[in-house]
Amino acid sequence: MADIRVLEKQVAEFIAAGEVVDRPASVVKELVENSIDAGATALTVEIQKGGIAFLRVTDNGCGIPSSQVPTAFLRHATSKIHTQEDLEQIGTLGFRGEALASIATVSRVEMLTCLQGEIAGTRYVIAGGEEQAYEEAGCPPGTTIVVRDLFYNTPARMKFLKSDMTEAKAVAGVLDHIALSHPEISIRFLKDGKEELHTPGDNRLKSAIYAVYGKEFTAGLLPVQYELDHITVQGFVSKPSAARPNRSMQMFFINGRCVKSRTAAAAVEQAVKGSIMVGKFPACVLHIGVSCQAVDVNVHPAKLEVRFFQEKPIFDAIYHGVKTALQTGDTPKPLVFPKEETAPIPVLRQEKLFSGSARPVLSDEKKETSFFVKQTEELPIALPAASPVARKPSAWTLQDSGNERPRQPKPPVEAVSAKETGTAKEEAPAPAQEWLAGRPCRVIGEVFDTYILVELDGENLWLVDKHAAHERLLYEKIKGQKEGEEAQLLLEPIPVTLDKTEYAAVLESLDIFSQAGLELEDFGGGTVLVRSAPLSLEGADISGAVMEMAGHLAQSKTDVTAEHIDWLYHNMACRAAVKAGDRLDTLELAALVQELQEHPEVRYCPHGRPIYIAVKRKDLEKQFGRI
Repeated sequence: MADIRVLEKQVAEFIAAGEVVDRPASVVKELVENSIDAGATALTVEIQKGGIAFLRVTDNGCGIPSSQVPTAFLRHATSKIHTQEDLEQIGTLGFRGEALASIATVSRVEMLTCLQGEIAGTRYVIAGGEEQAYEEAGCPPGTTIVVRDLFYNTPARMKFLKSDMTEAKAVAGVLDHIALSHPEISIRFLKDGKEELHTPGDNRLKSAIYAVYGKEFTAGLLPVQYELDHITVQGFVSKPSAARPNRSMQMFFINGRCVKSRTAAAAVEQAVKGSIMVGKFPACVLHIGVSCQAVDVNVHPAKLEVRFFQEKPIFDAIYHGVKTALQTGDTPKPLVFPKEETAPIPVLRQEKLFSGSARPVLSDEKKETSFFVKQTEELPIALPAASPVARKPSAWTLQDSGNERPRQPKPPVEAVSAKETGTAKEEAPAPAQEWLAGRPCRVIGEVFDTYILVELDGENLWLVDKHAAHERLLYEKIKGQKEGEEAQLLLEPIPVTLDKTEYAAVLESLDIFSQAGLELEDFGGGTVLVRSAPLSLEGADISGAVMEMAGHLAQSKTDVTAEHIDWLYHNMACRAAVKAGDRLDTLELAALVQELQEHPEVRYCPHGRPIYIAVKRKDLEKQFGRI
């Protein structure tokens, strides 16, 4: 280990101003990065009450010599760099020498450290920047740092902290990124005595991803392995079928450092363009290896952003790496044809009835009739198919299933033929455009697979935006339902894997989701289960809806308001509504128009766009010179 020394003033002035310690997550990030720089292969992080009351980081790194322990808590004291030239080739995670000094200023800190191979170590205690104890102590090789009562002497910072659960999830998010950036290190995270994360440290990135995000997320990934002009790109990118509604699961690591990079994000999204739906985004965990001289990490206080000296080589390497992964790994699923089944032959079979009489049983599905008779033989016989029973149309629902054809509702019945047998009446379906319960309204069809043409009262022409209309009607249903009303229990719960920040936002807003008919349950490890969903979301992308709502809630800096709840309703309705471009038949179009007529107050979609435009017959006739 290099000596810890205070940087000379002229060197310190070249370092970007360090970010103040503002929450437990930032404390964990700084301490864990120090452990990694110290060569640790295993480290444990423990927190209580969100890390505010108690936080401990233990590693098996090289340790700190006893004589250098007090120096480590001085500002700009570091062993990572010593000269201005060192700033041009930073290969460690930390280098500013500000973390321990900042932490010790706003908390009570205790350090136990011992060099590898030494018998005794050192115990050092500092509170509010003032040394309390400095003595020899027995401890295992490595370093343990305990931080208690964070911000005990700075109440102004304390009031900006969130709930214990939110702060704990922020800590978990930091450790997720650390685990993915260094799969060779075994990381264990304990929250209030319960293990939340434990990575194997087997140097396999996929193992780390599995430990952090679980089986479902990992199963939707494709391996990326590429090198271009001495730039390496390794990791995983999601399959097009596993695309997400936001960018929250895009993670980039430059030389083992978790960063936010617009260049990298743009390269990934350009590579998958044309392979995923518009409005969807790929997930990825990518490690980019570049020369230390080709990247500047000293541009952001939290070291989250970097500057490349040449952007294009980085873009090209990532683009071609992801493109190659998609071309070689995203193979289509094989088409499996079901086995042909021979239709059963209708038979006359013997059955005894309590009444002793024979009666027919009609089956619409098999189109056959079976008679119960008093016979001792079973004879094959061809019988006429049962006549379909006419039904009234059910509530108009569509499945948002891409190019699949929506279910066809059976035509309603209004006309009754003169032919009658006994008391039963034969009913014949009316023409599709005339079944609107006697209303003076005729659905002509639709244009551009988007707008419905409706003749109303013989004097007006309506052009109805079918997506806007369906979206607003669903929005009113969801908004008007009581908590838990019109929700259906799913046969199988739907798991939704989230970023830890989104995960915390969802867990704090479970009552909000419940109001919208979505029953969510904490499954642990950044995953929630959807137990029930509104009937109006039938066939919609429920998982995607929850992801998008979670991202929206996570970005909100304040508590959830009525405006956020309303946005959630909008989102659910938009996802479940029929889309422009979906081809519908006349019956489905007419059902939507009928529902609009039953709700005359509905005139605009939730986004404020008009649902329909009315054109008077008189105006048309003027245009054609008839009047």
